Amino acid sequence: MARKTDLIAAPHLCPDTDLYLKTENLQVTGSFKVRGAYYKISQLTAEERAKGVIACSAGNHAQGVALAATRMGIRSVVCMPDGAPIMKVESTKRLGAEVELVKGTYDDAHDRAVELQQQTGMTFIHPYDDERVIAGQGTIGLEILDQLPDVDAVIVPVGGGGLISGVAFAIKSLRPEVKVYGVQAAGAASMERAFHAGQYQTLDRVDTFADGIAVKTPGEITFQMAESYVDDIVTVSEDEIAAAILSLMENQKLVAEGAGATPVAAALFGKLPLAGKKTVCLISGGNIDVNILSRVITRGLVMSGRKVNLMIALEDKPGQLTRVSDIISACGANVISVHHDRADTNMAITSCFLKLGLETRNMAQIDEIKQRLTEAGFALVNERV
Repeated sequence: MARKTDLIAAPHLCPDTDLYLKTENLQVTGSFKVRGAYYKISQLTAEERAKGVIACSAGNHAQGVALAATRMGIRSVVCMPDGAPIMKVESTKRLGAEVELVKGTYDDAHDRAVELQQQTGMTFIHPYDDERVIAGQGTIGLEILDQLPDVDAVIVPVGGGGLISGVAFAIKSLRPEVKVYGVQAAGAASMERAFHAGQYQTLDRVDTFADGIAVKTPGEITFQMAESYVDDIVTVSEDEIAAAILSLMENQKLVAEGAGATPVAAALFGKLPLAGKKTVCLISGGNIDVNILSRVITRGLVMSGRKVNLMIALEDKPGQLTRVSDIISACGANVISVHHDRADTNMAITSCFLKLGLETRNMAQIDEIKQRLTEAGFALVNERV
């Protein structure tokens, strides 16, 4: 049911390393999660199948469980946090699962799923802290070694840890010299903190648009496996994730969700020692909510120096806008918005704010524009995205 996804070269993403992408975002449900769910459900007894299965998920595991259970003629119930992307909720229903939305985060959905499991006797399909689920995810590691036998490093997104546990175990068992790195969103770094502290722990809260890895508590099994088989775990910011999503779209024509783009973010922003290495970034999923995609693209443009807003304090007299426009034009940037503000009480009565939105090539061009404006006597007040 799960497909063997392509491993594609990405020579333009990160010039310092020989980069490849494992495209699990092109999996049948748009995510790697179907691998672990399918293997776990396939191992159930006839009695367990008759009672059905229950799961908790922010979306990708939900779709994997729904598809696997439906294909095997098994009833499935999935508890999802009420903030889960609508697309993932509707896709889960379309694949045959009964969905219960739970107020709060993934962890709240987990507690509700456990409660229902105890009431109904259905089999709980854990999204990550289960040896058979981990084994299913480990097939990705086997495929990577088959597709790129001389790989030096693999970067894997980390939420609860099921994906990296399976991939790291498979790779280290066959090629222990290959480095396996994990990456988490800085606002949901439960495994990263536990890994470096050497102590299992739970976050008070998580804050990231990468909903697929927004987990307060890593798995107990997965934490132990990470300690044994993972070389390091790092974090990336929301802006770095956004820039990685944009880079994948522009350079590789691939759509990745926030969680799936974290390995590329780690490579792009120098979080790991990858120079000269054959490196695989595991793009874990592509199920991004279209309602936030435009905002992510905007943040990515800002992070990569492709868009900037400047605010300039001007004397309110004829010719000022022409002078500013001439400087920006000479630098090769494109003005996409202009706002002339005389009403700001922070300005002198004879002055104004000129707020400009610019399309630019890179950070170097932005710096050149600022320098030229400053040299011409204009005061840059601030810049905002």
